[in-house]
Amino acid sequence: MSKEILMVVDAVSNEKGVEKDIIFEALEAALASATRRKHGEDVDIRVAIDRETGEYETFRRWLVFEDESTELETPDRELRMIDAVDVDENAEPGGYVEVPMESVEFGRIAAQTAKQVIVQKVREAEREQVVEEYQGREGEMLSGLVKRVDRNGVYIDLGGNAEGFVARDQMVPREPVRPQDRIKALLTEVSPEIRGPQLFMTRTSPQFLVELFKLEVPEIGQGLIDVLGAARDPGLRAKIAVRSNDSRIDAVGACVGMRGSRVQAVSNELAGERVDIILWDDNSAQFVVNAMSPAEVVSIVVDEDKHSMDIAVEEDKLSQAIGRGGQNIRLASELSGWELNVMTAQDAEEKSETEMKDLIALFSEQLDVDEEVSLILVQEGFSTIEEVAYVPAAELIAIEEFDEGIVEELRSRARDVLLTKAIVREEKIDEVEPAEDLLQLEGMTKSLAFVLASKGIVTREDLAELATDDLLELNDEIAEEDAAALIMKARAHWFEEEQQA
Repeated sequence: MSKEILMVVDAVSNEKGVEKDIIFEALEAALASATRRKHGEDVDIRVAIDRETGEYETFRRWLVFEDESTELETPDRELRMIDAVDVDENAEPGGYVEVPMESVEFGRIAAQTAKQVIVQKVREAEREQVVEEYQGREGEMLSGLVKRVDRNGVYIDLGGNAEGFVARDQMVPREPVRPQDRIKALLTEVSPEIRGPQLFMTRTSPQFLVELFKLEVPEIGQGLIDVLGAARDPGLRAKIAVRSNDSRIDAVGACVGMRGSRVQAVSNELAGERVDIILWDDNSAQFVVNAMSPAEVVSIVVDEDKHSMDIAVEEDKLSQAIGRGGQNIRLASELSGWELNVMTAQDAEEKSETEMKDLIALFSEQLDVDEEVSLILVQEGFSTIEEVAYVPAAELIAIEEFDEGIVEELRSRARDVLLTKAIVREEKIDEVEPAEDLLQLEGMTKSLAFVLASKGIVTREDLAELATDDLLELNDEIAEEDAAALIMKARAHWFEEEQQA
């Protein structure tokens, strides 16, 4: 029997490429299972096979518990210490005691059981090997043959027992895929779970588009061209932003290829998805103008505060700028990272006039000046009272219609307006009173409570959610250890509620 065991181990190990020790463990489990069936399913059996000779021994064992333990459930597998020491004087709670017993022969039943266990162990080992091979390779493009297609998605044979899975919602819509087709996809997740797919992949992410261009355009791999972003409406349209690091290379032309060969190869891989190649520009406004291609932009207004841009196009080009279902403007927005509002040139002009009138009225009212002065400020690009108050005086004096006297008066009035607003804000803050639970908190002083309330920390719960550094920023007069202690006092009720629960 010992020689037969060694032969089985060698054969399976060579055939499946699995370590011999895993096969030995599977055989030990199979022999233990056969022994349990012979002597009763409730007994706990351990089999030890000698890795050199193939000979094996069988032991019955019991798990040891403390004498006063109430956890014993299966007497045939468990012993209290008082009984365990009769079996082995070195017994300890939590360990095992065991006695030798007659071994079963490695016969037909044991062999069948061993086969089942070995198959399972081999599968587990193969899955572990797949995880080890692909762990850390997320974001890499892989290629394989379609193994099968069902309603859940597509299973791809990647070779070496590795199988990728592309969920239905990660496939390009309406893409025809059949078994044995060669297909590419981007690895997104490696799952170590025992059951189910392990390698999750996608064909719809913008990064997959980038990887395809890296494959088709050698200049990208050589670092001569950078890909700085991509946006997709999978299966329909996409935009990709590129920049050349060599003045002699046309980034857009290189990505398009001779007679469009390179971009066409990418499009074919994506079931005919149309790809716009956009030239990157460090100037955000110019980049957005490029990204709106093929629509031609008449004018563009940038709002840094709202991180948005108003884009004006000719009325007959409005539908092209927006795209079917808003596709073009949406992709341009995703690619640039700006919120884009597209409108006709006439609408943009009307909006600009309205905003100008509002600004003129604002300056006239708050600075107490006539519309002519307000108009000059607006035409020179001023849009807030703060800019009038704090912009360098030289910029205001440089305005042809202003002299030093007017500039000084405008700056003085603007600062008075801002000071008045600040006083009003302070008065509103002073009206805020701390909640009773904050005032009653151990270690809290009335003055500190009012300071915190003026800065938005009104209740005990507000204080409990702060970190020590946050509290020190709000009041730098309190010591760090006192701040930490105060926050812990505010959080005390959290721990009480947890204990009650």
